[in-house]
Amino acid sequence: MTHTLIAWMRDKPGVLNRVAGMLRRRNFNIDSLQVGHSETPGISRMTFVVNGNQHMVDQVAMQLRKIVDVTRVEDISELPQVAREMALIRVATTADNRSEIMQLVDIYRGEIVDVTHDNLIVQIVGNEERVDSLIDLMSRFGITEMVRTGPVSMARGQREGAYRRSTAVWRAQANGKDAHGSERLKTGGV
Repeated sequence: MTHTLIAWMRDKPGVLNRVAGMLRRRNFNIDSLQVGHSETPGISRMTFVVNGNQHMVDQVAMQLRKIVDVTRVEDISELPQVAREMALIRVATTADNRSEIMQLVDIYRGEIVDVTHDNLIVQIVGNEERVDSLIDLMSRFGITEMVRTGPVSMARGQREGAYRRSTAVWRAQANGKDAHGSERLKTGGV
């Protein structure tokens, strides 16, 4: 069974390396891993998708909590959630099939983000089934290059305590400056 875990961690150099090393040492296999800024300055949000039984997922969460810079871990697999992923697909085109490809992309509410004489780059954002379906259709024309993000997820509805500032956030900002504005969106060390 597939499980979705979310981990919040301090935005410091080497945190991602420590997380990946811990998972490697314990032979946990990650289907996808996405990292980005969270709503809190100094804290990054990591979304893991792991495949395994509940015991294995509990072990992953327990081991993540032991990493010093990880402030919180949550398994949202059983909760109603919104999950999206993005794919960029370079498709080989000819004058004969270009309009058909563009129509299919339009039906899937995708977007053509680059056009050259012999290929198109298609962007699609949606749930995994929608992305898979468009990729299957584009494979008829010849996919020459592709990249997928893997899913990012949030639990649906208002979460209890979602807006409460925790001590972990205070510790992440305890270096004497509070990041605001453009400082908040700078790439950190994760």
